[in-house]
Formats: sequence, C-alpha cells, structure tokens
Amino acid sequence: MTADGIRFSPFDPARGLQEQLREKLLDAMFDGSLRAHEPMPSSRRLSVELGLSRNTVVLVYEKLTQEGYLVPSSRRGYYVSPQALGERRQAAVHTDPRQLFARACDAPDWEVRLTQHPSRMRAIVKPRNWRDYRYPFVYGQVEYDETTAARWRECTLLAASGAHARTWVDDQVAQDDTLLVEQITQRILPRRGIHVAPDQLLITIGTQNSLFMLTQLLTRPGMAVGLEEPGYVDARNIFALAGCAIRPLDVDGQGLVVGDRMAGCSMLFCTPSHQSPTGVTMPMYRRMELLERARRHDFVIIEDDYESEQNILGRNHPALKSLDDSGRVIYLGSLTKSLMPGVRLGFVVADPELIRELRALRRYLYRHPPANNQRVLALFLGRGYFDAHARRLRSSLTRKWRLISQAVADFLPDFVPSGTSGGSALWLRGPEGFDAWTLQRAAARRGVLIEPGQIHFLAQPAPTRYFRLGYGAIAHDDIVPGVQLLAEAWKAAVGI
Repeated sequence: MTADGIRFSPFDPARGLQEQLREKLLDAMFDGSLRAHEPMPSSRRLSVELGLSRNTVVLVYEKLTQEGYLVPSSRRGYYVSPQALGERRQAAVHTDPRQLFARACDAPDWEVRLTQHPSRMRAIVKPRNWRDYRYPFVYGQVEYDETTAARWRECTLLAASGAHARTWVDDQVAQDDTLLVEQITQRILPRRGIHVAPDQLLITIGTQNSLFMLTQLLTRPGMAVGLEEPGYVDARNIFALAGCAIRPLDVDGQGLVVGDRMAGCSMLFCTPSHQSPTGVTMPMYRRMELLERARRHDFVIIEDDYESEQNILGRNHPALKSLDDSGRVIYLGSLTKSLMPGVRLGFVVADPELIRELRALRRYLYRHPPANNQRVLALFLGRGYFDAHARRLRSSLTRKWRLISQAVADFLPDFVPSGTSGGSALWLRGPEGFDAWTLQRAAARRGVLIEPGQIHFLAQPAPTRYFRLGYGAIAHDDIVPGVQLLAEAWKAAVGI
C-alpha cells in the first residue's frame, strides 16, 4: 500500500494499528522516504489512504512528536526532525559506492577466522509462519490462553510497582530473585520429590543455556558423552560444539536402554519423564538401574525434566534426581516451556560446588536473567496462577491426547504411535518404505503442518519413517479434521 508516495507494507491484524503505523513511519524516516524538513502527510489524508481512523494517525503523530522524531508547525502540521534522524543515517544515505566497495574488499575473511560453524549443524527448523497453517501439528508451541496472559499482565504491573520494583531495578550481578528461588525450592521441586537448599539452585534462561554452561565447565574435547538415539537435537549440537565424542544410546518403549554401552562415558544426557522425541516414560526399575550404572561406571547424568507435569495416564513418577543420593544427577527444569515459551526462564539443580561455578560462569555470559521477569514469575507462582494454568493445560492436553490417539487409529491405521502416556506430542512410525518428508510436503499443501523425525537421529543415513504430531498449539476441534486431511495427503502421495 502507498500513501502520499510512501510505500507501506500491509498491516498485521493481530497487532495494534498505532504500534504498526509508528513503526512504518519510522522505517520511512530512516530509509529516506520521509526526509528531514519535509512536511508529513496530513492526518486526514494519511488516514483515508491507509484506511485508518484519523484519531489513530493523530495519536501516532503526537507520540512521535513526544519522542522527538516530528516537530509540530502551526502552518505545516508536522515535519521530520533532522536531529532525531541523526548523523549516522544521513552519512549512510550519502556514502560513496566506491567507499562501500573498498570496505568490502578489506573485510575480514570470516570463513578462515571462524573456528566453528554452528549455522551448518543439523537443527530443527520450524516455519516462522506456522500459525498461518490451519492445522499446525507443531511441537514446542502452545495455544494462546487469555486467562494466563491476563494474569501475567497483572503480575507484570505488580512487579513494576512499590517494593517489588526495588528488587530488580539494581544490577543483581550474580544473584537470583530470592522470592523466585523460594517458590521453586518450596513449591515446584517438592512435587518432583526434590528437596534442596537455595545454594543448590541457579536460574537460567532455559534448558539450552543450562546445557551450554554445563558443557563449558564439565566437558573437554574427545570426552565420551552418552545421548539418547533418537534424542534431543539441541543437546546433541551443544555437546558437539564442545568437541565431545557423542555416543548414541538406544531407546525403546520404556525410554533409554540401560546397558554396557554406557561404560566409558563421562556424562550422560537423558529425558526420563517424557523421552525426547518419542514421549515414552522411563519406569522406576530402569531409573534405579541407571543410577546404579552411574555409580559403577563413574559418570554423571544430566536429567532434562521438560514435561514433568504432563502425564495423562497415572501419577507422575518422581524425578530421577529425587532418587539420587550420590549427587551424580544434575537436574534441568523449565519454568515457562508450557506457559509462555518466549519468556525463557529455567533452572539447574545440582551440588553447591557446581552451582557456585555455574553462577560465576553465568556472570561473564549475561550476569543474570532479567530480574524483572524473575519477579513477575515469582508473583505468578506465589499467587497460584502457575498451578491453575498447569491444571487447565493438563485437562486440555488430556482431551487432545485422547482425541488425536483415536483419530490416528481411525484414519492412519498403518502408523504406529509410541507408547506415550501424555506430554504434548505423538511420535509415529510409518510403514516400511514410508518417507515422512514426502508426507510433509503433501500435507502442507492441504494446510497441515507436521514435523519429520529424521533430524532426531545421529546415525546416518537416518531413518525416514518417523514423524511427530504436536498437539499443544492446535485447537481441540481442528485435530480430527487435521488428521483426516493428513490421511488424504498420505493416500495421494502413495497413489492409494
């Protein structure tokens, strides 16, 4: 769309119009479409050409004036402030192309200088526009919950007022929010059978961050690290970046197989509560066997308890950490994965000596997670909102799990789901010769988004007959028609 010679991208109906108009006008200022000293389009004309209310345009103009980007004039309305645009943009506009070419010739050869290339590693990639699909069977995303969002906003406002604000305005250097630590140690962890003191816990900005710091402190190039196969892709890549010798360990219908391949490993990463990606839960007897192997072969275990509260059939098993009396288990928890994945807060539970070193390392990485977000989450926990969200989520996922399990049985009888008892996804094995990528492409044309499972295998060539159906982000009523369309896509792909 254009207005007074200025080209604007379409407005996003999911976002506020004032916010978007402000951004578009700023873009036009900085790319030179709106120049200093030139008058702005009148609010009346801009509103008509963009299809907005005049009041919206007036409010945005007033906001930009308060911020110093526009200057009001009784005769000309508003014009762009040259001071606000700054010398940097003006210099960029007038840079001689020959200077740009010379700079490019003198640029460092990053291909030679880089010692690692994380961008070249095999990693899970989700379409940024996954919400545009009518049937998004994607894992790791959540369905929008207005009740939870409203309560988070309430806690955000509370955290920004009075005594709460004074707890996070100052730089906390290496410390965590004491109220959040209290909530985790006294309310969250006891439900997993874990009882620890504050000096055994560190707040992080998520599981990947926790893992990265642990590899910095506990690994060295060539160290043997055992990982589940298939397994968590980000863990595999983090250990690979540290130069570890990754040893794939088999997974069956009861999770990680405990056996002699663990001998010689210095560290082992596993997901007992819901194995990633199959979703199966490790039984108690196997957890005890794993702990015994760790003692016998002298390795430590990193336990990722990422879906601990989402068992649908039966009670939750206690965490592996709760059964450990040797200090060999390092526990990783996620506080926001099922709440709001974008908030990015998690924690590590380990012996005080390790937590002390992790805290010191964290200081040099980012000092501490944003203290205001820590206080918001602490209030969210303290007011019982987290528990209420977990109950609603459990109820919703239970209904979805039953529905999608039955739909797969009805419409995709040749596909075998793993023996999961909960979580937020089904792991499916197709018939012999089935290629999940072929199905993914055929399904996408019908508005159905699935995730092929090939990426989760370290062995090459990786099997192509597995894929994952996440049901956390899809609406309950869209599950059955989505699976029906998936079945149609498969039949069309194989010519049935």
